[in-house]
Amino acid sequence: MKKKKIIILGGNPETGVLVEFANNMGLHTIVIDPNPDAPAKKFADETYDIDGFDIDGIVNVAKERHVDAVLVGVADILVKPYKEICERLGLPCYATDGTIEAFCSKDGYKRYCEEFDVQDIPGIYLKKDEPIRKPKNVDLPLMVKPVDSGGGVGMKICRDEEDYNQTVQNVLKFSKKGIVLVEKYMDASCHDMAAYYTFKDGIPYLSAVYDRTLTRIQGNSSPIGLATLYPSKYTSRFVKSVHPKLCELFKATGVKNGVLNVQFFVKDGEFYSYDPGFRLQGEAPHIPLAHINGFDHRKMLINFALTGKFGDDNFSEQNDYMLRGKKACSIWVLLKAGKIASIEGLEKIKNHKNVIFVVERFKEGDEVAPAMVGTERQVLYRIYTVTDSVADTNQTILDIQNILNVRDENGNDMVLEWTKLWNTDDYSHH
Repeated sequence: MKKKKIIILGGNPETGVLVEFANNMGLHTIVIDPNPDAPAKKFADETYDIDGFDIDGIVNVAKERHVDAVLVGVADILVKPYKEICERLGLPCYATDGTIEAFCSKDGYKRYCEEFDVQDIPGIYLKKDEPIRKPKNVDLPLMVKPVDSGGGVGMKICRDEEDYNQTVQNVLKFSKKGIVLVEKYMDASCHDMAAYYTFKDGIPYLSAVYDRTLTRIQGNSSPIGLATLYPSKYTSRFVKSVHPKLCELFKATGVKNGVLNVQFFVKDGEFYSYDPGFRLQGEAPHIPLAHINGFDHRKMLINFALTGKFGDDNFSEQNDYMLRGKKACSIWVLLKAGKIASIEGLEKIKNHKNVIFVVERFKEGDEVAPAMVGTERQVLYRIYTVTDSVADTNQTILDIQNILNVRDENGNDMVLEWTKLWNTDDYSHH
């Protein structure tokens, strides 16, 4: 039998994991990304250095190579071109106009939140060539971010007027659309959590709810994740107060199939929604979900790209956001800038009884450039663990800290900081 061919759009390391997965399913993979050295390309059978927005160029490749399927990788900005390419080729696509409007731009999401009474972070949009102003009723510090870039790129916290004016001008350069979002900076007193949804045939299923800890020691760059824990300590409150409103919002987008991650800050008992991602996540909740609940979003998305069918008929029985009583945790190992001279302990960590997977982003000899610091590009590993209790999870984090040793050329420890342990009391009422 001839191998089926799939085009995967985007070339970042997270998308590389998807490409490997497609290879293991026996597909012929074609990765398209303008960067000739994009990390995902080294796993692909075939690659093209074409911009993801060059619809004609990609459609031509698909026709010439008789491609059977097209799928977007882990990149929000490519969801819109992905839809146009699929339409031109008559191939299945999980995005709709409504979902692109609501989930693929920060301004569209804000509009939907207002309409469906979902609290978001108070803020305003500033366009190029507009006078710079501040949001009403919101005090400094403020977070400034381009509306159309992710992963912490181009974001900055501003603590005084002068810095604010300068930053807005600077951040406008990072935005293709020439628009920045200025919003209330949610400080360390806020808790950070996320909800991960699966849409199947128009029905939204809550698949996971997880807490996040962030590093805040890197000055004014955007706080980056250090660890996550599933299920969240806020699960029951979230399901009662936010989930029903989100389901109404989802219905209005005409969403049929796909996966969506939505982040929230929790402050004084109020959930503030931000940053939807209508695609696989860098955090990869699909890893613990596959391990515990037995469905894998990567496989579901690839099969959908080929057949137009998303997930098995018994999906609703497989799905359980309480994870059958288990606790899942991902530990993000962040590095300081420098050249990695040695890494010890990786194999031992992989063999740990509670570790189910490790996403590797750097190896010995690689360099962490200063520009990567303050973005998700400074992540060395994401280590996924599954245990029976939060106490077990904490012990596993301590084990990993003791095993892993990453040094630069001067023998200095390169690990930025380790996550604090989870407070077991917060999770005991589940």
